[in-house]
Amino acid sequence: MGRGARQGDRGSYRMILSDKDLEWVLGASWEEELPKIVGTTLYQTLNEARNLHYESKCGSKGVGIAQCKREHKDSKDFMAALSSGNIVAVKEFLKKQNQGANLIAASSRTVLLMDATGSMTNLLSAAKETVCTMFERASDILTLKGLSCNVFQMQFAVYRNYSSDVNKILEVSSWETKARNLRAFMSTIDPEGGMGEEAIEIGLWHATKESETEGGISQVILIGDAPANTQSDVTEKRTKLGEAYWEQTRFAVPTYYEDELQKLINKNIPVHSFYLTDYAKDNFQKIAISTNGRCEFLNIKSPQGARSLTDFVTEEVLRKAGGDQGDSIVELYRAKYVKSFTS
Repeated sequence: MGRGARQGDRGSYRMILSDKDLEWVLGASWEEELPKIVGTTLYQTLNEARNLHYESKCGSKGVGIAQCKREHKDSKDFMAALSSGNIVAVKEFLKKQNQGANLIAASSRTVLLMDATGSMTNLLSAAKETVCTMFERASDILTLKGLSCNVFQMQFAVYRNYSSDVNKILEVSSWETKARNLRAFMSTIDPEGGMGEEAIEIGLWHATKESETEGGISQVILIGDAPANTQSDVTEKRTKLGEAYWEQTRFAVPTYYEDELQKLINKNIPVHSFYLTDYAKDNFQKIAISTNGRCEFLNIKSPQGARSLTDFVTEEVLRKAGGDQGDSIVELYRAKYVKSFTS
């Protein structure tokens, strides 16, 4: 900007934006939104959206920092116990840190299915920062109710679309009872790709596959900002690389989200859907209603977005893990945690 010309000569400059690169700030419906803001309001609108994005990311970091502070305190207390010879405290800390999954006790297994396309920076950042808090709070509430805190497992899965590399369309963590392992998985996930409607059918296909394993699954939590591909979308988008390409992959047989939903319905597995934009609202409501799941708007771009994500996921994990006491356990959670953030 300052060097448009040399040696006092007059000059000019221009800023050039690639419209596709605005997906991260305008969302999955950027193609529809962009024509509404061209002209004099373009910079103002983009700047406001960018500021919201920044505030949301700061909110996520705040939750993560609070978690790190607690872990830091626990580590200092452990060192003090070692120094003073407090063997009981040392054993308790080591037991907590090294306790593995109790597959027999696990009565609830939740697949957290997230959109990881270009507009999902806020969501992926929030999931990474909040997962430890989710586990900590769920364990705390279960203990207060006199239940084992080791009765639930979670798996993170992210989906994209057919424009992504075959290894990026679906990325899945292992089943975990430890939040730090899920956080490590999320640290490897970056937003990329996107083609309007997204490959939710691939995510649901994975959920149905998991439901057929020995451990099965209890529920799916779906979070995204774009609806699922239609049947014609799937056919058209797969042709970009050609069926010969897909036949060599684990996605050789094309599927449709309603087909995968029906398999989950037959097994009474609910899909709780949290939509980030109106663009996804109708489709996400349809998915949730058809499976007797919960559907709500999640304003992930607000400063409170990370806390809302924590509450939504933790509540549904507790509701399922608590069995007959599920609803009362959720009420206990809300009384202890949600109220403090809304007051």
